Amino acid sequence: MAQITKITDFSSPQLDVYARLSENQLFHYNEPYGEGLFIAESPNVILRALDAGYTPLSFLVEDKHIETQAAEILSRCPDTPVYTAEFSVLTQLTGFKLTRGMLAAMERKPLPSLQEICADCRRIAVLENVMNPTNIGAIFRSAAALGMEAVILTNGCSNPLYRRASRVSMGTVFQIPWTFADDSWQDALKNMGFKTAAMALSDNSVSIDNPQLMAEEKLAIVLGTEGDGLALQTIADCDYTVKIPMAHGVDSLNVAAASAVAFWQLGR
Repeated sequence: MAQITKITDFSSPQLDVYARLSENQLFHYNEPYGEGLFIAESPNVILRALDAGYTPLSFLVEDKHIETQAAEILSRCPDTPVYTAEFSVLTQLTGFKLTRGMLAAMERKPLPSLQEICADCRRIAVLENVMNPTNIGAIFRSAAALGMEAVILTNGCSNPLYRRASRVSMGTVFQIPWTFADDSWQDALKNMGFKTAAMALSDNSVSIDNPQLMAEEKLAIVLGTEGDGLALQTIADCDYTVKIPMAHGVDSLNVAAASAVAFWQLGR
């Protein structure tokens, strides 16, 4: 049976993870002994996190959802503390409106190496310095839906487990393998037999439907930060520079939209 506690004291330290700690503070929550925490928002996202083996520390639930949308999750985690209140109280506590009335504080897991997650892959995505959590979430959703088998992120990227990123991804951050990599990621992928395709606005490029590009045995699709795109050295070091044909004088797409086009074309 779930351990349900009605919220009566906003200052309760058990609520700090939901009300008073930043994403960065959550990330470092268990140092030096553990991997930190993250907040998962909505029953769908929480279920996918549970299915992926993440452990909940506690739940924050709108009281009307205890026996409806939250019921399956709470039945799976009968020993996990549950804090509950009406919608207006939870909004006042967290500072935002809960999506489908539920949050979970969950423990992070150690990240695998690039070599571990890419060993048996044919198509992967690499994100360079993509800083917007909404874009990260949207890219992961497209990656999972459109044939990418792993996602590699440089250290300048927003973390996929940030609340907004995982919510926008609809929980697919828990379904597709991912990790952060250092600046040697291009050498590591080359050593594993991958060709790299830089998505960039360049006249010295091939079309996204180039037959040789599409026929590559192992391909990493590389996307850059919002606005500036990929670093010039990154583009120079890639095997291909790839451009999405545009109409009506449009010069570029948002990185999340470009990722969906690239994954659909090259993930087949």
